[in-house]
Amino acid sequence: MTLMRRVSASLPQVIGFASRPFKSFRIPGDPPDSSTSAALTHGIHVFQCPDAVGIVAKLSECIASKGGNILGADVFVPENKHVFYSRSEFIFDPVKWPREQMDEDFIKLSKIFNATRSVVRVPNKDSKYKIAVLTSKQDHCLVDLLHGTQDGRLPVDITCVISNHDRGSNTHVIRFLERHGVPYHYLPTTKENKREGDILELVQNTDFLVFARYMQILSGNFLKSYGKDIINIHHGLLPSFKGGNPSKQAFDAGVKLIGATSHFVTEELDAGPIIEQMVERVSHRDNLLSFVQKSENLEKQCLAKAIKSYCELRVLPYEQSRTVVF
Repeated sequence: MTLMRRVSASLPQVIGFASRPFKSFRIPGDPPDSSTSAALTHGIHVFQCPDAVGIVAKLSECIASKGGNILGADVFVPENKHVFYSRSEFIFDPVKWPREQMDEDFIKLSKIFNATRSVVRVPNKDSKYKIAVLTSKQDHCLVDLLHGTQDGRLPVDITCVISNHDRGSNTHVIRFLERHGVPYHYLPTTKENKREGDILELVQNTDFLVFARYMQILSGNFLKSYGKDIINIHHGLLPSFKGGNPSKQAFDAGVKLIGATSHFVTEELDAGPIIEQMVERVSHRDNLLSFVQKSENLEKQCLAKAIKSYCELRVLPYEQSRTVVF
């Protein structure tokens, strides 16, 4: 039985999408219908398991049996891989379906299908993700993250900022951090000492880390000791323009397309699974200043989008070096 038949058969109330190769009951990212009861709460569930008949039906039954209603569901079954990925958004009444019971119900489902990943999140009830931001001299990504957390664009709490660059007490970044009670830790590094032990101490209570233009390479031992995800951003000029001042190199070479890539950090430099990429055209009309501004804007947007997607459970590991991004 094909995936298409399985999905449409298990959700007979949904019409008009059976001829499409990709399922989505509503446009991804649309907010829940404002006409729904204020008592209802929004939930997200992601699932990864060996492919089998009836997974979508059981997922739907699990939510519907507790009075929940699915708002959107995305499913991906890669060809010849025998693995199933899904992400569902739903509304439910927390009185009828308490958070602890919800966890137990999805755990039971995981056992039925031998799931390798089953994560449920209730954004309005669960704590925000706690992150630490590591950065070097360049401020543009850091400043964007700081403002993004304050204006609600990013559903994270920044526990601290760590840098190998000493910012003055009267700089915009330090004043902002002091105003919002976010500690700033200056950890000068050398080629021989990357201060990995000090960093690990400072980030032990975080959910994941963000490298916002952190220009230091941390060891495989650090990655293993931390044991959680790290999201990095770099310009899309690699690998053609390595070394110092790559933007100037690319500008002088007359490139016509620039970009940014956000990815997970692995032991191999700038080669982790990609979460988000963005590109923009440049031309002979750009001077070096506008060229750099466009490049930095892409980096800010790309990193913010990657963090938001990660927090919304849109990013799942796929094979060893790829991702599924719903």
